[in-house]
Amino acid sequence: MSFPRRLVAVARPNLRQAISAPQRTQQQHTFFSPPFRSTQTTRKLHSQAPRSAQLAVSEPDAEPVAESTNPALSFPCLDKLESRSASLSTRSSGPEPSYTTGKHLNFRSREPILLDWGGILPEFNVAYETWGNLNKDRSNAVLLHTGLSASSHAHSTEINPQPGWWENFIGSGKPLDTDKYFVICTNVIGGCFGSTGPSSMDPANGERYATRFPILTMEDMVRAQFRLLDSLNIEKLYASVGSSMGGMLSLASATLFPERVGRVVSISAAARSHPYSIAMRHTQRQVLMMDPHWNRGFYYDGVPPHSGMKLAREIATVTYRSGPEWEQRFGRRRADPSRPPALCPDFLIETYLDHAGEKWCLSYDPNSLLYVSKAMDLFDLGQDHRNRINKVRQDNAGKLQAYLEGRVPVAGAESDVCSLTLPEKPYEEKEQPAEESEVNIDAVEAAPADLVAGLKPLANTPALVLGVASDILFPAWQQKEIANTLKRTGNKNVTHIELGEEKSLFGHDTFLLDLKNVGGAVQSFLG
Repeated sequence: MSFPRRLVAVARPNLRQAISAPQRTQQQHTFFSPPFRSTQTTRKLHSQAPRSAQLAVSEPDAEPVAESTNPALSFPCLDKLESRSASLSTRSSGPEPSYTTGKHLNFRSREPILLDWGGILPEFNVAYETWGNLNKDRSNAVLLHTGLSASSHAHSTEINPQPGWWENFIGSGKPLDTDKYFVICTNVIGGCFGSTGPSSMDPANGERYATRFPILTMEDMVRAQFRLLDSLNIEKLYASVGSSMGGMLSLASATLFPERVGRVVSISAAARSHPYSIAMRHTQRQVLMMDPHWNRGFYYDGVPPHSGMKLAREIATVTYRSGPEWEQRFGRRRADPSRPPALCPDFLIETYLDHAGEKWCLSYDPNSLLYVSKAMDLFDLGQDHRNRINKVRQDNAGKLQAYLEGRVPVAGAESDVCSLTLPEKPYEEKEQPAEESEVNIDAVEAAPADLVAGLKPLANTPALVLGVASDILFPAWQQKEIANTLKRTGNKNVTHIELGEEKSLFGHDTFLLDLKNVGGAVQSFLG
């Protein structure tokens, strides 16, 4: 299409003005904005209107106008993030939040621990809390494992009366009956609620570990927990109980120490991480690491990456509940239908996610989210994976010996350097024949021989495996896989329960909310 020469000549500069002004405005409102601007400055930017390109084309001889056809939108959600960055950068007590839920007990191991991928913690702390009383023969202990971001505070105590994350499930006559059992809950190593993690001080130099903290596995977390049990002179657990990540840890406990676990309860978990859950945790880590305040993990003397943490939590929250529940709870309702639509949270579901992110963005250490979620991704109880890890541990045994003998390993050794690179050729989708692209449910739910071999240590351990049909993060077929695998090991005492959508629409969070069905199943199984 051609335009008259005079029209183009006059319109072109005006078009440049029309394009450049919105670009300038947009650059002032990127999602992660390191520099803080006051609310007053932001409002002034919002009042600036780009020149009208339409007017420039239709009336080339007209004088430039100052006002746009439409006013620029305001972004209170971004104003809030900028305001928080400013307040965190000027706090006299230091910007790093105190990641704690109150008073707890501490176990300090002065003995170093070799981690699966070759890292060494010279010493470490495990924060824990207990309920009930240990009997004379010390045979009634129940180890309760947490989800990814939970602390050891599963239930209120005298020194910390704040309600815990499993408050209604623990107590006299409850599923974890404190009249019968001595319940122990720990914060995992790698966490930030009292146990050693990236925010802890490295005894070697007195500085925060940050991303100098070594890569962890779920089995590393379990070995640290059993050091605590050793210190309490508990040789054998009555039961190992956990949900979500805790359900993985519960299985790992019974696999690593089969002679020390009497029963195992795994709720809404998996015997190995699958692609969907890995993908969701990957996106959470990426939005966190792309927050400029993350600073490659060294943010402890500055503003923490609260914007990335907020968005990471919003992504996670999407996976914790179910679509049908949200349909009933929120529908398509807007928070305030009397006002025009906005690009900031507007629908009720958006305000719910926004609130979830706001509540959490300063209550959990960002680096702990990275390390603990990565440990979940690496989880695999299959025998092939265990053989590979055992070989890595064997190859790295010399590191621990060198440390014990006071010899310092050579810095920058090839085995310690990350050599991962992206493939030169990006992944491309390939067409598959229709019959190959169909999902074979029977094959998905079957018990792979590799996993059967990996779970063989549990052949004689009574197990409760519970799943929820509305769970999208750990779908019910993954719990069915656990149960089928355990049965194929020869285990004759496997209880498998699946709560259908007629019983629960709460998705993955069912284990936190359903005292009747989840709590009832646990109580019945433990006896």
